[in-house]
Amino acid sequence: MKNNFVYIIGGQRTPFQKSFTGFKDDSTQDLMTDALKSLVEKFHLQDKELGDVALGAVINSSLKWGLAREATLGSGLSPYTPACFIQRACGTGLEATLLISNKISVGQIEWGIAGGVDTNSDLPLLLSDHLKKILLQLRNTKYFGEKIKTLCKLRVRDFKPASPEVREPRTGLSMGEHCEKMVKEWKISRVDQDELALISHQNAAKAYAEGFYEDLITTIHGISKDGIVRADTSLEKLAQLKTVFDSTTLGTLTAGNSSPLTDGASAVLLTNEISFQKESLTPLARFVDAEVAAIDYVGGDGLLMAPTIAVSRLLQRHNLTLQDFDYYEIHEAFAGQVLCTLKAWESDEYAKKYLRREHALGPLDRSKMNIKGGSLALGHPFAATGGRMVASLAKMLSKETAGKRGLISICTAGGMGIAAIIESI
Repeated sequence: MKNNFVYIIGGQRTPFQKSFTGFKDDSTQDLMTDALKSLVEKFHLQDKELGDVALGAVINSSLKWGLAREATLGSGLSPYTPACFIQRACGTGLEATLLISNKISVGQIEWGIAGGVDTNSDLPLLLSDHLKKILLQLRNTKYFGEKIKTLCKLRVRDFKPASPEVREPRTGLSMGEHCEKMVKEWKISRVDQDELALISHQNAAKAYAEGFYEDLITTIHGISKDGIVRADTSLEKLAQLKTVFDSTTLGTLTAGNSSPLTDGASAVLLTNEISFQKESLTPLARFVDAEVAAIDYVGGDGLLMAPTIAVSRLLQRHNLTLQDFDYYEIHEAFAGQVLCTLKAWESDEYAKKYLRREHALGPLDRSKMNIKGGSLALGHPFAATGGRMVASLAKMLSKETAGKRGLISICTAGGMGIAAIIESI
C-alpha cells in the first residue's frame, strides 16, 4: 500500500434542468451515460481500461440495480472497466469522489471516475403494499375460484401508485419542514434567506457571462446551460413568493430561497501523479481529504447541521482553521440551511456541545463563498451536486498559485453531512 497524492484531471456534467422540463423524456441511465461520454471524449479515454468507476443516484428503481455498470458500458470506456453503485443522499457525488480518491491514494488503482445522477422526471412508481400482497397471493393460487376470491380483496385506493418523497422516514417531515424548524431555532430571517438566494443567482449569471461553465457542461438536446439561473431576479421578486413548507405567518422558506427539484448528472476524472504525467495531462487540483458526520435529528438536532461537525473534524485533522481557505463551496439545499451552518460555526455554545471545541470556528469571508453560483441558482440533482462542486472548485483552484485551498460542505438527508478539502498544485 502507498500514499499517493490524488489529482483531479477535470469534470463534465449535463446542464441542470428543472424537473419535468428539458430532460423529461430522459432516464437516469441516459443522463449518467451522457455525462460519462462527455468526460471520456474530453480526455480521450475511448477504450481505456480504468481501475474503477463509482456512480450513484438517490432516486433509482430496483430494476436499474446495474445503473453504474450500464452507464459505464455506454460511455466509450473499455468494457473491462468495473463500476459500482453507491448512495449517501445529496452527498453521493462527493462520497463517490472520496471512494475513488482513497483507492488511488493507497495504490489499488491508478485511474477512476466518480459521479452521480438524479432525475425526478424518471421517478420509480411503486405499488401499494396491499396490492403487492394480492398480486403475490395470485401468483401462488392454483384454482380459478381462489383467484377470484383473492381479486375481490382489492380496493380502488390500492391502484394509486406511491412515489419517492423527500421526507424523513422517522419523522414524516420533509426536508423543507425540517429546515423551517432550523431557521426558527437560529432566528434566520426571510430577508436574509432571500439575499443569499439573490447572490447565488447573481454569481451564477456572472460566471456564465464570463464563460466559466463552457468547458464543464456538455450540450444535451440542444441545451447547453442550466435552466434555473435567473439573472433578472431581485429581492422584490423573491419577496413576492409564497412560503411552501409553513403556510402560517411564521414560514420563511419559499421556492426562491430553496433549491428546486432538478434533473442532471456529473462525473469527475481522478488519477495519481505518475499516470497523468505519462498521459501528458495537466491536472486542475489535488483532492486532499474528506470527512463524513451525522447528527441525532430525531432527538432534536437540526436535520441539515451535520456538515458543521464534518468540517470541524476535517480542520482538526489538517491543523487548519475555517479562515484558511480561498474558496468555499457550501451546498445551498436551502438558503436557511446555509445561514444556520454559518451561524453555528460562530457559536461558542454550539462548538462545545457538538464540535467538542472550547471555542467557535468563527466567521468565514462570504465574498469567497459560492462565487460561481450555488445550488439555489444552478439546481440540485441530488447525487450530481457533489461532482458539480468538485469540478467547479478544481477549475477555480487551477488558476491559482500553489498552496491555495477550497472547502466543500454538503448537507444530506438522514441527518448526515460530508466535507472535503481541495488544493491548488
